[in-house]
Amino acid sequence: MGNNKTLVMGVIGSDVHAVGNQILNYAFKEAGFNVINLGVMVSQEEYIEAAIESDADAILVSSLYGHGELDCEGLREKCDEAGLEDILLYVGGNIVVGKQPFDEVEKRFIDMGFDRVFGPGTSPETGIDFLKEDLGV
Repeated sequence: MGNNKTLVMGVIGSDVHAVGNQILNYAFKEAGFNVINLGVMVSQEEYIEAAIESDADAILVSSLYGHGELDCEGLREKCDEAGLEDILLYVGGNIVVGKQPFDEVEKRFIDMGFDRVFGPGTSPETGIDFLKEDLGV
């Protein structure tokens, strides 16, 4: 049963890690979300265009190759410029290079304008619970 909330998701930058993307795609659809899955190697502009076209409620950015911090920089500002000031922004995966304390990583992404930040190994259910809370489902 759907909840009428649309999510745009994909793997950002030059990252080609597709397995986790497919797992999340399946989990979010099973939870009742309308999912626009852009796949791998997604640019910031592609997320924004898809969000505008689909009137999305959230953009979910995944990254596993460690360069998520570079790939995500400026995304909130670009969303705002495109008229997506209220869109929910999530990021998750192995989003930085090396082992860094998660609370520091989370703070940097929150400061970049992300609403939620998920570290490696976070279950899809955790993301789904936060989406439902944040989107009022």
